[in-house]
Amino acid sequence: MQFTPSSGDEIQSEYFVAREDLVSAMTAVLPLAERIRPLLHVSEVRTVAADQLWLSPAYERDSACIHFTWKRLPEKVEAVLPQIEAALTPFSPRPHWGKVSTIAPEVVTSLYPRLGDFQTLRDRLDPDRTFANDYVDQFLGA
Repeated sequence: MQFTPSSGDEIQSEYFVAREDLVSAMTAVLPLAERIRPLLHVSEVRTVAADQLWLSPAYERDSACIHFTWKRLPEKVEAVLPQIEAALTPFSPRPHWGKVSTIAPEVVTSLYPRLGDFQTLRDRLDPDRTFANDYVDQFLGA
C-alpha cells in the first residue's frame, strides 16, 4: 500500500457483472472513455467464481469485476458514475458494498434474491443492530 495508486488517497468503484457479459459490458462503457480517463488512476478487470454467500456480489453468478481507482476528485467522479452505471444497467451490475456507487439502494437490493433471508437472520442475531449504521440500513433495511 506504499505505492501509487493505492496510497489511500483515491476513490474506488467496482461493479460485478455476469462473466459472460464482460465483453458487452466493457463495450457499453467504452464510449465514456474520454470522460473517465482524466479522472482515473487505473482500471482493472478480474473474475470471481460464483458463491453461495447471500450478500456477495458474486452470489450464484460467475462474475467479472470492473474496477476503477479514481483520483481524489469526488464531484467529478460522482458526476461520471451515473453514466457508467447506466451503461452497465443491462448487465445487472452489483456494486461492491465497500466502494463508491450511485445506484439506488432499492435497485441494489433487488439484485440479491436472499436479502429477505438475511434480514430474518439479522433480526434474530443482531436485534439491537450493533453492526448497523446509516449506510448499511439504506441497503439492508433498518
